[in-house]
Amino acid sequence: MGTHVLSLRIDGNLLDRIRTHAAKRDMPVQDYVLQLLQRNDFDERFRTATEESARLTHWPTPTALPWQVGATRE
Repeated sequence: MGTHVLSLRIDGNLLDRIRTHAAKRDMPVQDYVLQLLQRNDFDERFRTATEESARLTHWPTPTALPWQVGATRE
């Protein structure tokens, strides 16, 4: 898996904000943008994996006993 070039055309105000954020972290703009993209990709993959795990481990809820759902026990 090699590297590739991605060229973007963005608004000047947005680029200024990105430069400001990158400078606060003492990073070049390219590294800052790549970090944002990687973080977003990880968040998306993590959310998908979490949802899939929840779906796969979902067991039917057993029928509750009367005293477990707030009924009085006699």
